[in-house]
Amino acid sequence: MEQSSSEITAKFKASLVQGESILDLTGGMGIDLAYLSKDFKKAFYTEQNSELLTITQHNYEVLGIKNVQFVGGNSEVFLKQSETIFSWIYLDPHRRDDTGNKVVKLEDCEPNILKIKDLIFEKTDNVLLKVSPMLDIDLAILGLKNVSEVYVVAVENEVKEILFKLEKDFEGEAKIQAINFPKQVLVAGSDLPEKHVFTFQKSEEKTAVISFSSPKQFLYEPNASILKSGAFRMTAQVFGLQKIAPHSHLYTSEQLVEHFQGRTFKIKAVCKLDKKEIAKHISGNKANITIRNFPLTVKQIREKLKLNEGGDDYLFATTDAQNQKIVIVCSK
Repeated sequence: MEQSSSEITAKFKASLVQGESILDLTGGMGIDLAYLSKDFKKAFYTEQNSELLTITQHNYEVLGIKNVQFVGGNSEVFLKQSETIFSWIYLDPHRRDDTGNKVVKLEDCEPNILKIKDLIFEKTDNVLLKVSPMLDIDLAILGLKNVSEVYVVAVENEVKEILFKLEKDFEGEAKIQAINFPKQVLVAGSDLPEKHVFTFQKSEEKTAVISFSSPKQFLYEPNASILKSGAFRMTAQVFGLQKIAPHSHLYTSEQLVEHFQGRTFKIKAVCKLDKKEIAKHISGNKANITIRNFPLTVKQIREKLKLNEGGDDYLFATTDAQNQKIVIVCSK
């Protein structure tokens, strides 16, 4: 069950696809297809584990999902033998090897989409692929080709999955969307909660014009989906911020920038990693500590400063543009 989607991420995937028929090549617990199938006349679930197929079939009956056909056995064999041209094919390759260890690279997952992509495109023009949140996005785009869109999906600031939308004849540059569902508050007229969306292309990221500054009045930390998507320069450009340093991925401004997609802090002081100096600016022996481009771990810093976790003060240990190690003391 560890690889199963949550309800919110399954609903999000369902919002991306619709058509006449969909094939799920990696059925599993069936959570994704339960939602994906809603906007299709026909849906096909394939799974080589017969016990899992039986369980999922039972669950679908209980849930009243009637438009799904269940197919046991190897999904590649079914794909070769099927004469159906599907509107969409969905797959979430298995991410453990024969010895039970986790794998991340596309070529190590089962099925290996890089091997069967040509076969898949004989049966559909549209593919939705779910992969590990640890996957290198740039390398995956290079390997997959035909990628029109990438979705980095986070729920409450934790990246849960990365989705690749592949189109058979697509040859352009992929659009990347960093999606974050910050809280479970439903939007009127939708069965999905409110979400923050940051959209860009890699060519825009490379050419984005930015500047660097020492910490000013306010500090900004982008949400996890933006950081995973690699929109480091674009974040500064879009929100009108300055970066603390090229590799620190923290941002600053003199005036407060509203509607930033991430956490915003008021800066109280900028210190060296010194217990006495930092103690002047925090209340009690507590602080929340984050590291960005810093040689020590959070645990090491906590031990050095003799601070407990929690409270209303936030410490960001980072490296500035002059390569100085600093600690920025903030409040939310």
